[in-house]
Amino acid sequence: MIRVLLADDQALVRGAMAALLDLEPDLCVVAEVGRGDEVVAAVRAHAVDVALLDVEMPGMDGVAAAREVHRAVPGCRVLMVTTFGRAGYLRQAMAAGASGFVVKDTPARQLADAVRRVHEGLRVVDPGLAAQSLAQGDSPLTERETQVLRSARDGGTVADIARELHLSEGTVRNHLSSAIGKTGARTRAEAVRLARDNGWLLTL
Repeated sequence: MIRVLLADDQALVRGAMAALLDLEPDLCVVAEVGRGDEVVAAVRAHAVDVALLDVEMPGMDGVAAAREVHRAVPGCRVLMVTTFGRAGYLRQAMAAGASGFVVKDTPARQLADAVRRVHEGLRVVDPGLAAQSLAQGDSPLTERETQVLRSARDGGTVADIARELHLSEGTVRNHLSSAIGKTGARTRAEAVRLARDNGWLLTL
C-alpha cells in the first residue's frame, strides 16, 4: 500500500480527495492536515510515502512545506495538487523538491496514477502548465521587490511596509515603482495581482 497524506486548508476538498483515493486498492490516505506547518510532523508520525500538498495554506505555503519535507524526510515524495495552475508555482515547487504538480480538476483516475508514478520516483507535471512555464520564463522581480510586493498584499501603507521589512520609505517606494514597471501594471494593487497570478509571491 502507498501511504498518502493530504494537506489542504479546505476540509471539503480534503474529504473528497481522500474518499476518491481510498477507493484505489493500492492507496491509503493515512493523514490529513489543514496547515502547511503541520505537514512534516504528520509525514513523520504516519510514515507517509507520498504527500499531496496544496499551494496556498495557512502557517506555511505548500512550496515551503515541500522544501521542508524534502529536507527532513527525503524518502517521502511530494505531489503538488492545486487550484492555481500558475507557471511560477510549478517552477518554485520543482526547485523545492516536489516530484509532481497537477491541478485539482484532474480526473480521479489520473490523480491516483500520478500518486503511483511519483511514488515510483518519476516526475509528473500537468502538460498545459509545463508549456505555460516554458513560455513565461522566470520571475523578473528581484528578491527585495518580491518581498515588498508580498508585504503590500494586505493593503498596508508604504510606512507599514517599511516597518515590516526594516527599510526606509523611499527604498520601499523605489522597489514598488520598479515592480510596477516590470509587471506592466498601472498601480501597486495591479502589480500585486499580476505577480500573485504568475506565482511570483510565494516564500522563497
